[in-house]
Amino acid sequence: MASIDAVAVEGDTVAAQPDSASTKLESPTGSATHEPLPQRVLGRTGEKVPILGLGTAPAGMGMGDSDAIALFESAIDQGVTYIDTAPGYERAQKQLSQILPRRRDEIFLVTKTNTSDRKEAILKLEEALRELNTDAVDLVYVHSMGHQDTDQVLSSEGALAGLQEAQRRGLTRYIGVTGHNVPHRVQRVVEEADIDVIMIALNFADRLTYAFDQSVLPAAVNRNVGVAAMKIYGGAEAMKYETTDQERRRPSAIEAVIDEFDYELALRWALSLPGVATAVVGMYTHQELQQNIEWARRAAPLNEAELQKLQTQAERLATHWGEHYGPCHEQPRWRKWLQRLRPGG
Repeated sequence: MASIDAVAVEGDTVAAQPDSASTKLESPTGSATHEPLPQRVLGRTGEKVPILGLGTAPAGMGMGDSDAIALFESAIDQGVTYIDTAPGYERAQKQLSQILPRRRDEIFLVTKTNTSDRKEAILKLEEALRELNTDAVDLVYVHSMGHQDTDQVLSSEGALAGLQEAQRRGLTRYIGVTGHNVPHRVQRVVEEADIDVIMIALNFADRLTYAFDQSVLPAAVNRNVGVAAMKIYGGAEAMKYETTDQERRRPSAIEAVIDEFDYELALRWALSLPGVATAVVGMYTHQELQQNIEWARRAAPLNEAELQKLQTQAERLATHWGEHYGPCHEQPRWRKWLQRLRPGG
C-alpha cells in the first residue's frame, strides 16, 4: 500500500507568495480589503491562478440566485478568481451570467463539455457561452474522461479536435480534460494529445484507490500540463456519502474517522503535490468560503506527524469508500457485452 509521504513531502512551495505580498485587494465598493491569495503558474498556459478555486456546482444545484451571486462576488473580491462551472451544474452558468458583464476581466473562467464527439463539443461550448453571456472562456474541459470513449476523444472527429477548432475561433484560450476515475484514460490523453490543463481527483484517501498522483500527475508535470486538483475533501458535504438508513448502520470506527477528518490537512496535502496549481472546492456558504480562504493563505508543508495522521485516516476511509467515483480500471469488453445482454443492461 502506498504511503502518503511518498509524494506529500515533495514540492516546497505549498503557499508560494504572489509577486507583491503587501498588495491588497479592494472590493468594488471600496468597503473592504483583503490580503491576496498565493498564486501559482498553471503549467504551459503561463497563467497565474490562485491556489484556491471556486467550484460552482453547490451554488447552481442548491442555492437561490441572489445567494449564489453574493457568494461569487465575495470570492472574487478576496482573490478566488479561478471559477469552475459546467452546463450540468443546473443554474450555475445562469447565475454567473449576471456578474460576468461587470467582472469577466477579473476571473479565470472554466467550463466543460461532456461528450466525445467533435461537433457536439463545439455545439455544447457555444451553448455554454450563450448561457454564461460571454464571448469566450479561458479554459474548457472534456469532462469526466473515465466515462468517455478515449479513442473517439482523441480521433480527428473527437471532442479534443472540436475544442482545438474552438480555440482557433477564439471561443476558448485553453483546453483540457477532467478525470474522476480510470486514471490511465487521462494519462493517455496527457501523453498523446496537445492539451493545456487537466483537473483530476486528488485527495489523500482516494489516492489509495485511484492513484492519480502516482500515474497521471507525473505525466502532466513531465509535459508541463497545468494541474487543478478536485475532490480534495472527497466530493461530498462533511465527507459523508451514506443515506440516512446507511448512516445508522455505519460502523463506529468509520464514523469516528469521518467525524475527526481534518479538512485543512487535506487541502495542504493536495497543494503539496508537485505540479498542482490550484485546488477547486465547491462551497455552499460564506462561512465555508472564509474558512477555505484562511486555510489556503496559511498553507504550509506537512510535517511527519501530520502525514502519519493522514495515512491512518486514508487507509480507513479508502476501505470504506471503495471506487466511489466509478471503476478504477477499464472494464473488459466481455463484461460490457454481458451487461448489455442482461435485462435492463
